[in-house]
Amino acid sequence: MTETATLGGGCFWCIEAAMKELGGVRSVTSGYAGGDVATPSYEEVCSGSTGHAEVVQVEYDPEEISYLKLLEVFFKVHDPTTKDRQGPDVGSQYRSIVLYHDDEQRRQVEGFLERLNEEVYDGAIVTEVEPLETFYEAEEYHQDYYDKNPANGYCQVQVKPKVQKVREEFAALLAE
Repeated sequence: MTETATLGGGCFWCIEAAMKELGGVRSVTSGYAGGDVATPSYEEVCSGSTGHAEVVQVEYDPEEISYLKLLEVFFKVHDPTTKDRQGPDVGSQYRSIVLYHDDEQRRQVEGFLERLNEEVYDGAIVTEVEPLETFYEAEEYHQDYYDKNPANGYCQVQVKPKVQKVREEFAALLAE
């Protein structure tokens, strides 16, 4: 039995590639959520007019990796203190957001953020926490982007360091 986490922290290519490294993760799908336009296109989301964030849906086996461990990795590979920005990506579509699927996820993410804010960020976290209403899968060319385009300049400069960080800091959680 699997569960699903929906996370946004900048470009979905970065979060997708990082999450795919983890054992217990069955699939990672790039998409859009948190907005108010039905079936938005990439171009519409990039315009900033739909209210959506670039997010990933992580399907995982909770017997192998917990939701809290996914959150721990997620908050290590993006900056939760910058509003509407991650690295060179600027706009509300790149905001830090966790979209919970049920009350248990809401409780866990709120508790996790409270501890992180106190222990690491001194109250500076701007991550939004909202219920997931609708997830729209991104266009096919966005899926597995890093795997398909490892030599791409953006992938080399932005995605690869996040993947390396996961491999180094979370070696015990890596897929075999």
